Amino acid sequence: MNKKEKADIVEEVKEMLNSTSALYVTDYTGISVTDISNIRSEFRKNDVKYKVFKNTLFKRALAESGKFEKLSDQLVGMSGFAFATADNPVAPAKIIKKYFDASQKLALKACYIEDQYYDGSRLNELASLPTKNEIISGILASLNSPASGIVGAINAVVRDLVSVIDEISKKQAA
Repeated sequence: MNKKEKADIVEEVKEMLNSTSALYVTDYTGISVTDISNIRSEFRKNDVKYKVFKNTLFKRALAESGKFEKLSDQLVGMSGFAFATADNPVAPAKIIKKYFDASQKLALKACYIEDQYYDGSRLNELASLPTKNEIISGILASLNSPASGIVGAINAVVRDLVSVIDEISKKQAA
């Protein structure tokens, strides 16, 4: 690989680092090509980019971008990088955990979500976090529940009133 190709890769990595809100570093040692293709497909379904770069080029891009500085220590061995969007920053953790639980491969080395660093031992915790959509759904459901309770109470009063009027009309008819 010549200097121009290396510089292009560093620039590509810097652009990805600047546009991501979450970055996961994985160890993909021992994973077959078929499995890595399936994992990448799963990542794509969740709007996550999974790429493999040389550790030295990735370190250079980290240094030049000034972001995610603690990850440099984790760039040893076979490293894969999952770039997530702000819409679903925990999606990679869920996918990594699912695959790791099934095969004991694709271990999480470390990650950054926004500006917060997490080491690989926190994978279970990260994977159990709700997604942005799940949080929004929960908030909307809790906002909706008092309103539906009020509607139910009003409907019950109206139903009871109709029943009373119906009983009175039956008694007067008899």
